[in-house]
Amino acid sequence: MSTVEEIIGRTDPNDFEAVLAMTNTDPNEVIHAVEDNADAIYSWDYEKGARPQLSKLYEKAKVGQWNGETDLPWDTDVDQEALAVQEYETTGGAGEIMDLSGTGVELWGRDEWVRFNMESQNWALSQFMHGEQGALVCTAKIVETVPWMDAKYYASTQVVDEARHVEVFAKYLDTKLSDTYPINVHLRMLLDEIIEDSRWDMTYLGMQIMVEGLALAAFGFMYQQSEEPLLKQLLRYVMSDEARHVAFGVLSLKEVYQDMTQAELLERQEFAFEAAVRMRDRFLQQEVWERMGADVKKVIPLAYQDPLRQEFQQLLFTKIVPNCRKLGLLDAGDGWLRKKFGEIGVIQYENWVDTSEEIDAFAITQELEEEQAS
Repeated sequence: MSTVEEIIGRTDPNDFEAVLAMTNTDPNEVIHAVEDNADAIYSWDYEKGARPQLSKLYEKAKVGQWNGETDLPWDTDVDQEALAVQEYETTGGAGEIMDLSGTGVELWGRDEWVRFNMESQNWALSQFMHGEQGALVCTAKIVETVPWMDAKYYASTQVVDEARHVEVFAKYLDTKLSDTYPINVHLRMLLDEIIEDSRWDMTYLGMQIMVEGLALAAFGFMYQQSEEPLLKQLLRYVMSDEARHVAFGVLSLKEVYQDMTQAELLERQEFAFEAAVRMRDRFLQQEVWERMGADVKKVIPLAYQDPLRQEFQQLLFTKIVPNCRKLGLLDAGDGWLRKKFGEIGVIQYENWVDTSEEIDAFAITQELEEEQAS
């Protein structure tokens, strides 16, 4: 069994000094190469429906396709600054609810907090865009490496989905917002590890369960908070795809894990914990605070203790924890992952609905049919 330090590079998941010591050393990088150590696998067994649930999911994916260029109202006028002002007038700045003395933020007024709100949105959608490209590459790897034809069929539809997601987030950032951000170092580290691992089920676990599960929760949170109609529809459509993607992971890995040894399952538990911590770390928004001139080492530990921030951080795991429970990862062996999720404060979501039961609730098939009829 690995130690926490061996898994995440520090003994305490809440050691913010260690978290902030990791930065993007080349923010201007355009091309990033990662070694893919997996074998490409052909299957000469072309029987369709050998895994009925995956075949059914494939059929749902076919009818759930949408066009990012023509199905979204791109002519919508988006006034990012006005929306940021509205947010400030509704919630105020963090300085109103906590003592930020000595952080470089304590003297901020309305203009700085409005700019912070704008930068936060630029940052959040930039990371969504980078994460979607990670999903695009990882799903292409699943097509290459998974040995089941039904899984290859479905994964090919997800490649198209992910390309569309990168496209629409990039377009929204370029045409509706004021700036972009490079990929967060913690997100990049996780994506690199997923690609570098030679085992195809690890690609599933890292991307389909962990990254996509957190993304689905984050998109849902932003969808509920946003009052901008174009962004709401964009997120609604993306969420309809993401629900299928996470379900794909659950359905596939549930079969695979049944035949694994306890030692093999422990490796998956440790990787799930590492991924959870990396993704939590990426939501600290250190790049935004840095761009705004704050003392990051002082402000982030304080901001992290904000009750609303704590609630948001925990809600991000409302999809991941029940899916890990359904896969048997929470209690495999001596319940190692259950203990670790308890330590980072997210185990309370284990009995929430897992994503494989939510696909139809997220579906936009009827909306697409009504749009075509009109």
